[in-house]
Amino acid sequence: MHSSNRSSKGYQELGFAKIDTDRERRRGCGEVIYGAGKTTAQLCDLFKAFRAQGQPVLATRCTQDQADALRTAQIDDIAHDPVARTISWHPKTAEQKNCGLVAICTGGTADIPVAEEAARTAEFFGARVERFYDVGVAGIHRLLANLDAIRQANAIVAVAGMEGALASVVGGLVDSPVIAVPTSVGYGASFQGIAPLLTMLNSCAEGVAVVNIDNGFGAGYMAAQINRKIARDIKT
Repeated sequence: MHSSNRSSKGYQELGFAKIDTDRERRRGCGEVIYGAGKTTAQLCDLFKAFRAQGQPVLATRCTQDQADALRTAQIDDIAHDPVARTISWHPKTAEQKNCGLVAICTGGTADIPVAEEAARTAEFFGARVERFYDVGVAGIHRLLANLDAIRQANAIVAVAGMEGALASVVGGLVDSPVIAVPTSVGYGASFQGIAPLLTMLNSCAEGVAVVNIDNGFGAGYMAAQINRKIARDIKT
């Protein structure tokens, strides 16, 4: 017989899912829902469970239908970003104070959906985010014009498709960790993001780490962790 309570096991049993109620204690950040592949009914049940516990919740790779279903189920105080494909909820009593700084850079406009997933994730986990979009190497003066502001960030996310050179260029100009995100943007020889992935993995710039193709969430989460640690150390 399943228990719906937050037991000593550290998770809440919903039958189709087990909510990791112990993750925030272990990791400093709560659990996130991967929305793709879940039915609207499942997503509604998950949001209701988080809300019942008063825990903020973020869901990624969500559709408009899923957002509409949540509102129909009277979960209407959500924040839905159709570009980032994220849905989030915070308790009304919780005052979110974003601290530190994460910079999100893109090579081009077509990379913005992945970049926004990273930005929304970092913001959800307490980072102040500044966006520097369309600063790719094809017009490198655009990047250089914003370099002083980018250098203020505790962590930098570089999102690029095509040949993926942005991460290496940024990595060679800053002293903060750079998290590179290859995107599936590009013509045939980019192989749906494999070409920029290999470019980023083979970067000669130090301090560049790489997440998977189109994984804005992973980059945003990592940037928020770095930012939170630095901001906490400065505060203490």
